[in-house]
Amino acid sequence: MRQQQRLTDSRVANLGATTIFDKFVGYRKEFKAITRRAKARFENREWHALQQDATERLSIYKKTVDAVVTDIRGLLDDRIFDKIVWASMKAVYSGRIDVREDRELAETFFNSVTRRIFTTVGVDPQIEFVDTDFEPTPTKGVTTVYQTYQGPLRPQQLIQNILSDTHFKTLFQDLARDTQLAAKRLKTHLRRINALKVIDRAEFITAIFYRGQQAFIVGRAYSGSHVFPLVLALLNPPEGIVLDAILLDEDDVSILFSFTRSYFMVDIERPYDLIYFLKSDMPRKREAELYISIGHNKHGKTELYRNLLHYLATSNDQFEIARGKRGMVTVFTLPGYDVVFKLIKDRFEYPKTGTRQTVLQKYRLVFKHDRAGRLIDAQEFEYLQFAKNRFSDALLAELQSVAKNTVIVDADSVIIKHCYVERRMIPLDIYVEEANEAATKSAVVDYGNSIKDMAATNIFPGDMMLKNFGVTRHGRVIFYDYDELCLLTTCNFRCVPKSRSYEDSLSSEPWFSIGENDVFPEEFRHFMGLIGELEAVFLSKHNDLLTVNFWQDMQSRIMAGESILILPYDQSLRLSE
Repeated sequence: MRQQQRLTDSRVANLGATTIFDKFVGYRKEFKAITRRAKARFENREWHALQQDATERLSIYKKTVDAVVTDIRGLLDDRIFDKIVWASMKAVYSGRIDVREDRELAETFFNSVTRRIFTTVGVDPQIEFVDTDFEPTPTKGVTTVYQTYQGPLRPQQLIQNILSDTHFKTLFQDLARDTQLAAKRLKTHLRRINALKVIDRAEFITAIFYRGQQAFIVGRAYSGSHVFPLVLALLNPPEGIVLDAILLDEDDVSILFSFTRSYFMVDIERPYDLIYFLKSDMPRKREAELYISIGHNKHGKTELYRNLLHYLATSNDQFEIARGKRGMVTVFTLPGYDVVFKLIKDRFEYPKTGTRQTVLQKYRLVFKHDRAGRLIDAQEFEYLQFAKNRFSDALLAELQSVAKNTVIVDADSVIIKHCYVERRMIPLDIYVEEANEAATKSAVVDYGNSIKDMAATNIFPGDMMLKNFGVTRHGRVIFYDYDELCLLTTCNFRCVPKSRSYEDSLSSEPWFSIGENDVFPEEFRHFMGLIGELEAVFLSKHNDLLTVNFWQDMQSRIMAGESILILPYDQSLRLSE
C-alpha cells in the first residue's frame, strides 16, 4: 500500500485558514440566529427565554474556538507551532475575510485561536492581527446601518413615523397618546437648547435593540445647528406596547449603553458602521465598550487592548497602586487611563476563606448574569507584557509580595499571566469623604438602589461595605468586589434571636448557631460604614433593606418566576400625562 504523501506547508496553511474561516462563519450564523429571536421574545413577553438566549449567545464563542483548536491541532500535527505555517495561514485567512462585512470580528476570532495554541506573551504580529489589516472602511457596506427621516418634520410627525415603522406583531396600547407625549418632551428639549421648532432630519438605526424587558429605537436628530441623540424606549406589558421614555441627552444614552449592563440583542450585518454611528451619539465612549455592549465582547477586548497599547506608546506615566482599601485582589492603574487592572492574590488574609478558584467562579457568574446596571463588566486578559520602567517601585514590590504566582518580573518587563480589566471608578468610601454634600447624599441613596437592583436579579453582594462599591462619572453607584457575591436565593435570611440573658447581649461572640448561608439584615448597618447624617439619609429611603421581610419577599418573587423590571434610565425620563 502506498504511504500517504505528506502535505506541503502551503497546502496545510490553506486548509488551516479555511478551517478557521469556516468555523468563524458558523459562529456568526449561530450568533445571528439567537439574536434574531429577540424580536419575537419581546412581542410575546418571553422574558425568561430572552435571558436564556442571552446566556446561550455568550457561550457559543468559546464553544466554537474550542472546536477549531481541536481541528487545527489534528490538521497541523507536528507543525502546530511552526510560525512560518501560521504566518501563511494568516495571509490566506486575511484574503478570505477581505470582502466580509464583519472582518474586524473575523480577525479577533483568528487571534483567539492562535493565542489558545501558542499562549502568546504580549503580541506576535507574525501570527496574529495586532492592528487591523484593513482601513476602517475599505469597502462600502451593502446596506446602510441607518435610515433617514427627511424633514422638516414637526416633532409629533417624526415620532409617529418612527413608531409606525417598527412593524411589531403586538399592537401599541395607544399610539396616538404615546406620540403626543413624546412630541411634547421633544418640543421642550428643542426650546431648552435653542434649536428650531422642527427637525431638519433624523437618522435611526434600522435594527431595534433588545435587552431585558425592553426594546430601544436608537438614533439622532438634526435641528438647525444642533445635533443630539434621540432614543425611544419601549415596554410591552400585557395590555400592549407602550413608549415608556424618550432619551435626548448624551449622558442618558451613555448610561443605557453602560459597561454595567447586559449586552443588547441587535441584528446588524456591519458592526463597524453601527459602532461608528453610536460613537457619534456618545463620543466619550471607547469603541471597545460599544462593541461589548452589542455582544461582541471578544472584539471589544481586542479594541481595548489596542487602545491601551496606543496610550502606552504616547504617554510616560507609570502604573501605580489604585486608591482604595485592599482586599482579595491587587488593583493597579495608570493615572491618565481610566481602567484598573485586578490580580487575584496568591493567598487571602483572615477572615477570608475563599480560594482563587472561587473568586474566578464569581467573575464567571457575573459575566453570564443580568448585571442590572449595577455590576461592572470585567474583561479577562492573559499574558500581558509591559515595560518594567512603567511600574512604580511601590507597585512592583506589592506584586512580587502578594502575586508571585501571577506576575513575572525580569530585567526589562513585567508579564501579567492573568488579570481582569475594568473601568475605573471612585471607591464609595472615598467618594463620601471627598465629594460635596449634595453629591454624597445622592450617592448614599443610590447605594441602596444598587443593592435593591441586584436583589431584583437574584444577586446578593455579600459584603456591603462602602469600599466594595464605586461611583461612575454619572454619579451611579456600582458594585465591583465579587469575593462574597452569591445568588440571592441561596441565602437564608434570619432575624437575630433574642438573647437568653443580659450576659449574652454583652458577649462579643454570638450566643446562637449560625449556618454557612445565614444572613442577618438588621446587622447590615454595622458593616456599611455610614454614620450620622449619611446614615439617616440612607435609612430614610432604604430602611427596608435592614428587614428580613424585604429579602424574603424578593426571594419569593424570584422563585415564583417573576421578571422584575429594572429601568436603565431615571424615572423622570418616563412619559406621563
